[in-house]
Amino acid sequence: MTDPIDLSTDVLVVGGGPAATWAALRAARSGAAVVLADKGYCGTSGATASAGTGVWYVPPDPIEREAAIASRESLGGYLADRRWAQRVLDETFDRLNELAEVARFPFPVGPDGRQLRNGLQGPEYMRRMRILVRRAGVRILDHAPVTELLVDGTGAVAGALGYRRQAREGYRVRAGAVVLATGGCAFQSKALGCDVNTGDGALFAVEAGAELSGMEFSNAYGIAPEGSSVTKTAFYQFATFYRADGSVLDGASGRHRSPIAAELLRDKVYCRLDRADEPARAAMRRAQPNFFLTFDRRGIDPFTDKFPITLIAEGTVRGTGGIRLVADDCATGVPGLYAAGDAATRELICGGFTGGGSHNAAWAISSGNWAGAGAARYARSLGTGSHSRPVRAIGDSGARPGGTRVSGDHREVVAAVQREVLPYDKNYLRHGAVLTESLATLDDIWATVRETLGGTNEQRVRTRQAAAMTAHARWMYHAALARTETRGMAKRLDFPGQDPDQHHRLITSGLDGIRVRPEQAVAAGVAS
Repeated sequence: MTDPIDLSTDVLVVGGGPAATWAALRAARSGAAVVLADKGYCGTSGATASAGTGVWYVPPDPIEREAAIASRESLGGYLADRRWAQRVLDETFDRLNELAEVARFPFPVGPDGRQLRNGLQGPEYMRRMRILVRRAGVRILDHAPVTELLVDGTGAVAGALGYRRQAREGYRVRAGAVVLATGGCAFQSKALGCDVNTGDGALFAVEAGAELSGMEFSNAYGIAPEGSSVTKTAFYQFATFYRADGSVLDGASGRHRSPIAAELLRDKVYCRLDRADEPARAAMRRAQPNFFLTFDRRGIDPFTDKFPITLIAEGTVRGTGGIRLVADDCATGVPGLYAAGDAATRELICGGFTGGGSHNAAWAISSGNWAGAGAARYARSLGTGSHSRPVRAIGDSGARPGGTRVSGDHREVVAAVQREVLPYDKNYLRHGAVLTESLATLDDIWATVRETLGGTNEQRVRTRQAAAMTAHARWMYHAALARTETRGMAKRLDFPGQDPDQHHRLITSGLDGIRVRPEQAVAAGVAS
């Protein structure tokens, strides 16, 4: 056993992926003392560390930038914000250039001898980010999931409590400010690298009084070979999809997956990447070698052989919903609390359509930097006495049950939530009547969580994750029912058209009683 940890710091960063490491690095460079607490081992846990990713990296040419921004507007239902998109392109361009020229990241070289900086090999990227963070003086707590936030007497966030799994004991970090970079929520669907993405940060934020945005845009499903967890959907732009009888599945593509989901409810769906020419095939293998491991081990040539596929739920990891941001420095509206990466909404750059890998990767880099700088600035403003202010823990559901019969069976709760959010005919092919029925079930699950689910130490980590997933499912379906149209990813079978009167974002708040309200109309500069 090691000694219990009771720390004081300027900035606490919760998470360990790209957004978290960039936030910690930027806060440290701003002169702040920084602690980073990761649920896993920082540099190896999470969706990015397990695979490669494209990056929304566009040179500062006005024509190219305009095309890059415009290409997403229609897909996202004209809910994106051009100013934020431009900011992300600027910040991402600068930070990737820094990664190449200062950190010497080994970007591949194109035929003209110039580096191709629009993609990152996840394992090497995150290995180097850990090194940079440590060199900046950040204290890293590995295998140390945060379980709840601390607030002071005014309600300002002032640190967090957590559990060190290897030491088997709790810890406390008092902080001037906290950055939540915990990722989205994939409901432990077994998508590659996403089992740690259980939506904890959003639960923490809402408990502190923050709001969410875009939670209806949470029904992301990635294409994967049957029996595999690799959801690298970009390559399926080269695919032809087939029914079990060998006929082509009309309307199906890497971007249009509804026909795939509908057919999978009836029978198997097969795929072949037969639209990729030889240069594309070679480039795909260089860019994403792990994509091909499943095929190589099974003796399948995905370019010539048909293979069965499935769809795996990725929720708000690949969707766009998350913690609402109220300022350019990624403040949440709760004093001392900032959010970055997939924990935060990506509507600002993607609107209502998935950010995929490239946009989400750029968002992680840029929002991480802004949140780190903002948190450091806020912590400085508190002065030297902030670490000694009285604090209290605010974790509730899954931590401090309200009933007399306490249960620690988080697995039953998770399985019950998964039955409502993983099936295609509930969450992907959405219909109001089905959503309403599922939401009633989820409300019952939430009541059970509130009354009975609790525990200490490792058990509390699990029960809080179960509470976070339950809360996420309820936020998603409340928002989905409130959007009575089809816009972006939020497709409604009972409302197939886009309604100009609903050209606004939806803000979601609350835990027991969930509220959904429209934000003011989005000034997109184009008709909806």
